[in-house]
Amino acid sequence: MALTETEFSLLRERIYSAAIVDGHAHNLVDHHASSFPFLRAFTEADGDAAQFAQHTLSFKRSLRDIANLYGCCASLETVQAHRLSLTMEALCSKCLEATNLSAVLIDDGLHLDKIYSLDWHKSIFPNVYRVLRIETLAESIINQGISSGVKWTFDGFLDCFMSALKESSGQVVALKSIAAYRGGLNIDPHVSKSQAEVGFTRCVQSGAPIHIYDKNLVDFIFLCGLEVATQCGLPMQIHTGFGDKDLDLSLANPLHLRGVLEDKRFAKSRLVLLHASYPFSKEASYLSSVYLQVYLDFGLAIPKLSVKGMHSAVSELLELAPLNKVMFSTDGYAFPETFFLGIKWARETLVNVLGEACANGDLSLDEALTAASDILGANSMSLYRLSEPPENPIKQLSEDCYSRLLCDTRKEVKHVRLLWSDGSGQRRCRVVPKERFEKVTKLHGVGLAKCCMGMSSHVDGPAKGCGLNAVGEIRLLPDLRSKWVIPWSKEEELVLVDMHITPGSPWEYCPRSTLKRLSKSLLEEFGLVMKAGFESEFYILKRDSETKQKWVGLDTSPYCSSASFDAASDMLFEVSKALTAMGVNIEQLHAEAGCGQYEIALNYEPCLKAADDVMLLRETVKALIQRHGLIATFLPKLFPNDIGSGSHVHISLWEGDKNVFKADSSGGQYGMSKIGQEFMSGVYHHLPSILAFTAPLPNSYERIKPQTWSGAHHCWGRENREAPLRASCPPGTHHDVVSNFELKSFDGCANPHLGLAAILAAGIDGMQKHLQLPEPVDDDPSTLSEGLLKMLPTSLEQSVAALQQNEILKELLGPSLIKCIIAVRQSEIEFYKKQEDFSTMLAVRY
Repeated sequence: MALTETEFSLLRERIYSAAIVDGHAHNLVDHHASSFPFLRAFTEADGDAAQFAQHTLSFKRSLRDIANLYGCCASLETVQAHRLSLTMEALCSKCLEATNLSAVLIDDGLHLDKIYSLDWHKSIFPNVYRVLRIETLAESIINQGISSGVKWTFDGFLDCFMSALKESSGQVVALKSIAAYRGGLNIDPHVSKSQAEVGFTRCVQSGAPIHIYDKNLVDFIFLCGLEVATQCGLPMQIHTGFGDKDLDLSLANPLHLRGVLEDKRFAKSRLVLLHASYPFSKEASYLSSVYLQVYLDFGLAIPKLSVKGMHSAVSELLELAPLNKVMFSTDGYAFPETFFLGIKWARETLVNVLGEACANGDLSLDEALTAASDILGANSMSLYRLSEPPENPIKQLSEDCYSRLLCDTRKEVKHVRLLWSDGSGQRRCRVVPKERFEKVTKLHGVGLAKCCMGMSSHVDGPAKGCGLNAVGEIRLLPDLRSKWVIPWSKEEELVLVDMHITPGSPWEYCPRSTLKRLSKSLLEEFGLVMKAGFESEFYILKRDSETKQKWVGLDTSPYCSSASFDAASDMLFEVSKALTAMGVNIEQLHAEAGCGQYEIALNYEPCLKAADDVMLLRETVKALIQRHGLIATFLPKLFPNDIGSGSHVHISLWEGDKNVFKADSSGGQYGMSKIGQEFMSGVYHHLPSILAFTAPLPNSYERIKPQTWSGAHHCWGRENREAPLRASCPPGTHHDVVSNFELKSFDGCANPHLGLAAILAAGIDGMQKHLQLPEPVDDDPSTLSEGLLKMLPTSLEQSVAALQQNEILKELLGPSLIKCIIAVRQSEIEFYKKQEDFSTMLAVRY
């Protein structure tokens, strides 16, 4: 029976509002530098054959879709010109802004020209998980060995390969095989080690770079990979069906896998047949119905087929397949547009296929709603163990509640809060109605007077000499990857913004854009990503019970006491829940040493997300504590006779999934790699100037005193909490190996993006100049002979003076931005010289 208009609207609403998990995709490429042609976004054909792609149904439809997205003419040349006019960040934002993509699984074994690293994708997509391609791993091991002069034996290779697989098992959510490309899916489950060894010997003798195509060796590697996947509880994704011309399509039929499926060793394995196995979709559907191990994924078939072809492929999968075994993916690769097209047409195809199933009597509306949520996300979350599958909020629905439910799903968010932090570190926001946000703000932003970046903590006007005044306006452009529903204000969303002169042209004063620019420099010059994790300390204040005027600490219990934590546990758990809901990962919470002082430590993330996360933390803590009639403050030194509050940050360097700050064979000292030592040395060298960013108020220097664990002396040490730079060996790290360093002279009044940008600029300078660290200080610096160590700046005047003389940071961060920051700091200095008691005002502002 056909769905009523209301029922169909409800199904469509569910499918188009559901958060999506992209179960299989690949790396993007630098669209300005890569030689990989944009035409390949539309076809699996290569070389001369690709020119005929423009005459296919899917090309014509997809080109129109992309042109409509960009608001340009539907010609390949116009679309290419438009996308080249945008930065990759802007391109991704445009393609992903309305997709509601919640997670993506990336197979990074597809090597294209100028691909971005897996870590880079974590700044683009909300949650990124890695899929390990076993053939690429095997080839990489062999080739690296050959280049290092290793005389390979098959046993030696096998030991390395199996060890690498097992070591990777905790860092990936699935393995993947492209055996279909390397001889076909007719895997011999009984291939012997000696047969594989013959093939291995032939491969090695052919010389690097090795590409494994020997059938016996491919089969043996497949079985080894599946063995490890089964032991470790990981699914194995398998290319099935169509692809480029390198495969023999007749051998990509998943029915060839029957021998493996019947093998008792793999009875508990989980195999994901990719690409709808097209044109063998019915065969794949059959296998999933009779074999416990078989799951299905329809990426690539959508959107590469015609509209009718997409509908047929998904319909054929559902003819026999259990609905909880069918999953969505984009098979997106190289170009953000492939993700956009895959998501757009997956939703539209599911609307039609599930609607048709209801009309045919195969599904009730309730069952179709459940199937939609499962296929788009819940099935992948369960199979790949990303988290507990979300409960379907709609159970059995009665006819009279359809209309009400439909209405409820459309009225949730009414306003969007655009959040930024200015030069003084204060968080500020603009709020726009949701309708205007969708129609105007997402693309064109919100206007803001330029002088707002020059405001100080004490007056809402530009600081003298900052270079900004009442003339001129910028645009606040929302970064849609940072948009969340505000947990304590369900009808409102929050999104962080970049400052642009015009959309697509970042403003030189923008903190987020500055951090992005320097992150890109680090990646392009050194192939590295800086990660950071903040430990934020704050006080919770209540009214003095006697005076009712004075604010005092919530509790007087000592450091890490259960009593102190219990006094605020309900509020802290509210904060933790809210942050988790906004994608902020918390490592731990505890009571600090001050009266009513607490700390929340966040997980390390790529530096842009780390700065965004601490912005969300400050916003959340202030808002939720205020709702209890109390005040939370991150002010560095609230009470003269109590402990100060910092926002210590831990810094590490990553190359892909490897922490390269740790000691290696490059010749570094002190448990650090050579490049890690040089980066930290740059931060050490520029630390007096960095303080002008990380300790931005005169009040900041009331905290940075000897013997308060705040880092008052210019030194570094190994696990020395009196040093401003502490080489850290956290749990899980060998005691002789340093995984990161902590900068203690960072507080909660600092703009986190500017603070990390200054650290990053200093580290880049250290690596460029190969700077070296002095000897570590392994004692309390205050106990050493006077004059042996210099003090760090003891006032904001001193750190500003250091910054004024620092030509390196001026060049890397930008002279206009430095001029503005210096003017704002000088304004703070002059104002607070004349004030006796300003702590209450600052406690409220920060």
